[in-house]
Amino acid sequence: MTVAVRGLRSVGLQTTALDESVDFYSGPWGLEVVEQGDGVVALRGTGEQHHVVQLIEGESDVLDHIALAMADRHSVDVAAAALSDAGVELLGEPGPQDGPAGGYGFRLRDPEGRVVELSTDTLAVPPREGGATPTKLSHVVLNTTDIDAACEWWTTVLGFRVSDWSEHQMVFLRCSADHHAIAFNRADYASINHAAYEVPSLDGFMRSLGRLHRAGHDPGWGPGRHGPGNNAFGYFVDPSGHVPEVTAEVQRIDEATWVPRVWRRIPELSDLWGTAGPPSEEIRSYMAGTPTKQN
Repeated sequence: MTVAVRGLRSVGLQTTALDESVDFYSGPWGLEVVEQGDGVVALRGTGEQHHVVQLIEGESDVLDHIALAMADRHSVDVAAAALSDAGVELLGEPGPQDGPAGGYGFRLRDPEGRVVELSTDTLAVPPREGGATPTKLSHVVLNTTDIDAACEWWTTVLGFRVSDWSEHQMVFLRCSADHHAIAFNRADYASINHAAYEVPSLDGFMRSLGRLHRAGHDPGWGPGRHGPGNNAFGYFVDPSGHVPEVTAEVQRIDEATWVPRVWRRIPELSDLWGTAGPPSEEIRSYMAGTPTKQN
């Protein structure tokens, strides 16, 4: 399979609380509205991506799509041809994209109904400062009914690599030097578990938590530091029930030497700092998400 994904670009979230969610992400979460109109609002971090999250007014609070970055138009065209030959459901031919970031690409559907966008030549944005502001979308964790099939499809068809397992409950997949861009969690149905936004330092991570605390938002789990990925974490709930994570210091992988490990699901490895305690039942219920739409 010839799909050369370069990185995670953004996530699209359908929301039944658009105005409140925009206020949350552009306020205490620290993002900036870069484009809005017709029930769609795109928000950026301080990094090079045009936007890291796209909020879409909808009838339910579900994952709308995941956008992945490709190097150039040739790689997009090659990927589309290879995926079509492999029987993957394409939702259109490669061409100009009409989303907020523009660009050239196409969308496809994975076996559990998730919409995935492969794109290049998206719009540039001017530099933006902010040490306690997310620079990028770090990763998206997805709930799946068949973790082995999901892992097989995303590695074989989209070219992701396995970084680590958390027993047989979670698998962490990378498409760049970051430890994971996508992870799958075993669950009763396909849905989004959470989306993580990375700030540039541990100091920025703590100041981000402080800004959220002053605005009346405290984490449902965290602060702590995960074993797999070695990243600092703090999980919250947005106004529509989606779970965003503040993260920092995500592990970087040396492709030449990395060997995946299987992490035991014990408190000492789930949180290396020992500060977070177990996730609350409330945050677990939000992480269960709303089933992914199949249409």
